[in-house]
Amino acid sequence: MNQPCPESQTGNIDISLIIVNWNTKDLLKNCLTSVYQTIKNPNSEVIVVDNASSDDSLLMLKQNFPQTILISNTENKGFGAANNQAFAVMKGKYALLLNTDAVLTDGAVAKLRDFAELHPAAAIVCGQLLNADGSKQNSIASFPGLMTLATNISILEYLFPQKFPSKKYHHDDPIEVDSAIGACMLIRKKALDEVGVFDERYFFFFEETDLAYAMHQAGWKTYHIPDACIYHLQGQSIGNNIRSRIEFYRSRYQFLRKWHSRPYYICAGGIIFLRLLINWTANFVMTAVTLGLFERIRQKFIVYSRLILWHLKTG
Repeated sequence: MNQPCPESQTGNIDISLIIVNWNTKDLLKNCLTSVYQTIKNPNSEVIVVDNASSDDSLLMLKQNFPQTILISNTENKGFGAANNQAFAVMKGKYALLLNTDAVLTDGAVAKLRDFAELHPAAAIVCGQLLNADGSKQNSIASFPGLMTLATNISILEYLFPQKFPSKKYHHDDPIEVDSAIGACMLIRKKALDEVGVFDERYFFFFEETDLAYAMHQAGWKTYHIPDACIYHLQGQSIGNNIRSRIEFYRSRYQFLRKWHSRPYYICAGGIIFLRLLINWTANFVMTAVTLGLFERIRQKFIVYSRLILWHLKTG
């Protein structure tokens, strides 16, 4: 179950910007610089939740951004739990969640907020994430289901662009979507009060998908605003190692177990494991054919091997 939204103070604050940090001092500095340079709304506050960083992030905050509200944890509580701490003290009508590897552009937050003001059914509003070179990133995600698990998502995006919108297609106007990528998204406090905050059983992945699904079930909507642009140095705030890959799988299983029946969950798990086996077999053949001389191919084979081993140990 999604936890009830903790009581928070109310005031004249419009937007509470919330950033969770764990050992990303330089990224955090760039992110906060963009926040204070681009946010023109005087009725805003910035909350940083630090998950027990050891890289002088706290010293950097004290020296460069003393005006931020700091919540300092003694352990890494994960993404959802840390944001929930900020929800408990925020004073804004909206919460704007930002990853430390996100950099705002002028007007992006105002566009998200203005859209939410005009559409009271919008619980979550997200913009267009960009790579450092200005090319598009995926900014939205479909809810996991048997079709998305069994079929390559690129094929679904091509065959059913209305149901599975993606960065491949240009959108002039806002569109309703399933869920938003959590690097930057605006959340209505009223929706949090009604539906609840993040489910803390997720540690890093799928928290935003789970929350969007819970809000969807309660009648709220999620929207993508294509002209609200945010640079996202994708993955740099979490890394790209085997531990993060395992955590992704664990969180996806948690989502499927929470929201679907046991037969559905078993079927979905079988599809996931079958696709993993197919990828492992393909990379085994490639590694054997190339005699393990290519680092990229060899590393992919190692990753898939460890993922299969994790499945066998936990299944």
